Amino acid sequence: MKKKILIVVASYYENIAKSLLKSARHKIKNKYSIKVIKVPGVFEIPVTISKNLNKFNGFIALGCVIKGETPHFDFISKATTDALMRLSITSNKPVGNGVITCLNKKQAIARGRKGLEAAEAVLSVLSQ
Repeated sequence: MKKKILIVVASYYENIAKSLLKSARHKIKNKYSIKVIKVPGVFEIPVTISKNLNKFNGFIALGCVIKGETPHFDFISKATTDALMRLSITSNKPVGNGVITCLNKKQAIARGRKGLEAAEAVLSVLSQ
């Protein structure tokens, strides 16, 4: 039976999200059963993974946070990263962090491969 992977993608920056998702799917291809859930922003990714912990073998979090003029960027980035790490450790399941944090859209577009890298990390842990 194929192992199941849940990809949770924040669609706030739609084009960037599509690029991240495409690169993650490219890495996984037909090796695993994949389900994709879209959420509005990266802050909703950890709770979505938490609600699905017992249904999947691994998880990939994809999204983008771009720094604005307020400290919101710092709070969202740290809270999301901390929650993803906590979920991975407490569940003993891999959570690939493909949430990119950038200073501008140009940087975000250049980091579209992060979905692939997050998928590689999950596949590596699942193969142990």
